[in-house]
Amino acid sequence: MKTIIIAGIINIPVILAGVIAFLAGGALSYYFWNLALEKKKKKIIREAEAESEVIKKDKILQAKEKFFQLKSEHEKYINDKNSKIGITESKLRQKESLLSQKWEETQRTKNEVDTIRENLNAQLLLIEKKSEELDRLHKQEIEQLEAISGLSADEAKNQLVESLREEAKSQAISYVNEIMDEAKMTANREAKKIVVETIQRVASETAIENSVTVFNIESDEIKGRIIGREGRNIRALEAATGVEIVVDDTPEAIILSAFDPVRREIARLALHQLVTDGRIHPARIEEVVDKVKKQVEEEIVEVGKRTTIDLGIHGMHPELVRLVGKMKYRSSYGQNLLQHSREVANLSAIMASELGLNPKIAKRAGLLHDIGKVPDDEPEIPHAVFGMKLAEKYKEKPEISNAIGSHHDEVEMTSLFAPIVQVCDAISGARPGARREVVESYIKRLKDLEALALSYPGVLKTYAIQAGRELRVIVGSDKVTDKEADNLAFEIAKKIQDEMTYPGQVKITVIRETRAVSYAK
Repeated sequence: MKTIIIAGIINIPVILAGVIAFLAGGALSYYFWNLALEKKKKKIIREAEAESEVIKKDKILQAKEKFFQLKSEHEKYINDKNSKIGITESKLRQKESLLSQKWEETQRTKNEVDTIRENLNAQLLLIEKKSEELDRLHKQEIEQLEAISGLSADEAKNQLVESLREEAKSQAISYVNEIMDEAKMTANREAKKIVVETIQRVASETAIENSVTVFNIESDEIKGRIIGREGRNIRALEAATGVEIVVDDTPEAIILSAFDPVRREIARLALHQLVTDGRIHPARIEEVVDKVKKQVEEEIVEVGKRTTIDLGIHGMHPELVRLVGKMKYRSSYGQNLLQHSREVANLSAIMASELGLNPKIAKRAGLLHDIGKVPDDEPEIPHAVFGMKLAEKYKEKPEISNAIGSHHDEVEMTSLFAPIVQVCDAISGARPGARREVVESYIKRLKDLEALALSYPGVLKTYAIQAGRELRVIVGSDKVTDKEADNLAFEIAKKIQDEMTYPGQVKITVIRETRAVSYAK
């Protein structure tokens, strides 16, 4: 152990020398490595400086090129501006010269106007003097005429005006008659052409409905079965249908009486099914009536759909379609309402087409014009106004609603379709055979016609003939002259137009004759 320690102590200088040598070698290596790095750094710096010089030269060249380019563009822009400025200056110089010329012309014109004004003032003064002179001479003439005639100027003027008034009145009436005759020759011809062509293109059947329906039976034995024990069957039938059933001595017939045609139709169909089936008792009656009611409602809707399809009308609200079908069971003055509405629709479409309007709108308005006559409840307003409200409720066009509401003049017309529907309604209702007029109202209308003409002075007798289409007025020859007869016919026609309601037109014929009577004795 001691030997090892001694040996270690002896080797310490050797170890120190080795360490020193190692450190010296590391320092020398670091020096050379640092020297190499310094050289490499200088080399990189030189290369970077050289590259930066190249980049700098390129950028300077690019900047110079950009500068020269901008300079040339600027010079070009300046030249363009200068040329435009020059053009503008030349235009301004031209305008300035024109303005100066116009100013000179205006000055010359002003001088001329002043001269003309002075001449006009002088002429006006001269005219005023002459007017005063004429007034003085006119007064002198009037004074001389008054002295000669013995009348004042006002009296002579009144006499002249009165004579001129009578003459003008007779001439005006004859002129009016000539104009009316000429207008009738042209306007009536065209109007008749349109109306006749329209009517000729529409063919319709007239259906007459009453407030009663006759139900035919094979034998009177069935009447007892319909009445039932102690009348229970007939009471059940009347309660279920709302129709009065009259069983009397009429052979092989039963009368169904009700104001509602739909109820009468339900009662008729129910009776037909009951009689055909043979089972008639209250329970069966209620069952059959309910079934028939459903069938009739379906039939009403089907009729409405078929009508709109036949007329080519689309997009109508289902409720309006149902009301159209309900028209089949309603009549007006004996004319079936659905047939009348179809006829008015076709007439309106044809007339609108003749006048250059939309025939589809006119046809739709014509079909719906009496829709207010078939409500589910009974309104207290006129049917035209109620129909207009229904059309508005179900989103019909405003012109269609107005045509419905104004076809009896209860609402102001706002489109050309309204008078077309009104005229076609009158055509359909006034044509021969379309409606039945109550005898009392017919006779009253004829009497009113005769009384109206008889109220004029000089009228001796009046006769309404041709079912009220012509009124013949006989006047006294000693009381009415020929000119006054013309005036009388014109005044009577005008008064009838203003005060009376009548279908078609009324011809007024004034007859004045002189009779010479003597007796041979």
